[in-house]
Amino acid sequence: MKTNFIYAFILGVLILTSCSKSESSSPEMGSLSIQLTDAPFPHDMVAEANVTIFKIEARYHGDDEDYDGEGEENSGMDDDSQSSFVVLMDEEITVNLLNLTNGVTETLVDMDIPAGVYDLFRVYVKDASIVLDDEDGTTFDLKFPSGESSGVKIFIDPPLAVTGGLSADLLFDFDVCKSFVPRGKIGTANFNGFNFKPVIKVSNLTTSGTLQGMITTQGETEVLPLDGAQITVFQAGEEVTSTFSDETGGYVVMGLEAGMYDISVEIEGYDSQALEGVLIDAGNRTTANFELLPSE
Repeated sequence: MKTNFIYAFILGVLILTSCSKSESSSPEMGSLSIQLTDAPFPHDMVAEANVTIFKIEARYHGDDEDYDGEGEENSGMDDDSQSSFVVLMDEEITVNLLNLTNGVTETLVDMDIPAGVYDLFRVYVKDASIVLDDEDGTTFDLKFPSGESSGVKIFIDPPLAVTGGLSADLLFDFDVCKSFVPRGKIGTANFNGFNFKPVIKVSNLTTSGTLQGMITTQGETEVLPLDGAQITVFQAGEEVTSTFSDETGGYVVMGLEAGMYDISVEIEGYDSQALEGVLIDAGNRTTANFELLPSE
């Protein structure tokens, strides 16, 4: 994401966890859990970024052998055909996405679903709101009309294959900075609220990994954590995502596809640092710690 609004919405997160099920599970069913998470957003200006989700469903294509690969976004298939969808959740829940940062998630779904191929999820959003971190707690109530009728469509490429007796892992990242776009600069006379259009990124956690670490500096007698350091992840020279360290100095970036990455860290008052060739392994956590020096 761009540094103007670097805090992402890791709304976020769907997680289908890869593990064996008990003997009571039917071989024709696989387990699915869905969790919601959020990457950071500028907390110095915004106190809350709330979203109300009331239904999640997934398009089902039967067994792997039955899937012809024509279910992707550009397939032309009627993705509004209700007969092809499995309802995963139909209970209203409101979440402040700013509470879901640095690896914190909210479970939305935990259930068994028919084994087979799923290539499209739909997340139905009823309401959203932004609460500013000012004396009045100024609140902007936002609408997304198509979110109630057709939902936010999230295509998965390659499609998710759920195996009987097992579960799969998906991460849905609700990008706050792209979903809640301010009209004008917050805190200035030309600021006029927000536009809301949900943007959700999906990663398959069975083929992706997690980057984590600590951002610190050396004090007079002890190592001190740095809160608010910006960590930016690049691949092949292109920015992939960014996050910020919390009050403990820790940071977590989930849902990175397996491969090599470069990382940069910066915060006002300290020399920036960069680390090249960081390997992210599928299904594993990679640790990259940084100790920054005060600027001269």
